[in-house]
Amino acid sequence: MKKRNKIIYWIATIWLSLGMLSIGAVQLFKVKGDGPGSVDSMTHLGYPVYFVTILGISKILGVAALLIPKFPLLKERAYAGFFFMMSGAIFTHVVAGSSMSEIFPSLLLLILTVVSWYFRPSDRKIISVNQLNKSIA
Repeated sequence: MKKRNKIIYWIATIWLSLGMLSIGAVQLFKVKGDGPGSVDSMTHLGYPVYFVTILGISKILGVAALLIPKFPLLKERAYAGFFFMMSGAIFTHVVAGSSMSEIFPSLLLLILTVVSWYFRPSDRKIISVNQLNKSIA
């Protein structure tokens, strides 16, 4: 069971990191076009151009936080940031009346965030569930 969980964790984390890194680079370099995170798609959704740069930097730093060893609190913050960014992206697309093909990348990254967070090894957690249950009881 432990080996299976590690495999699931690393597959989800690698795909999450690649997705966030690629969209973060698109946003950081302010690439024009209709792709996810591009300047044109973000301004179409109502976001200012400077916000695209902030999101790009945040995504790249979040990927670095997930992949470097140690620093479990920093990893938790990165997961929380990714969760709120992708939830906000989905909500923005729904409110703007976007098609499912435009919503799907954000939804996929949200799912990968949750899967990676759930299956992360115990050395990457702040407190384990068992410790939490003991402290409550």
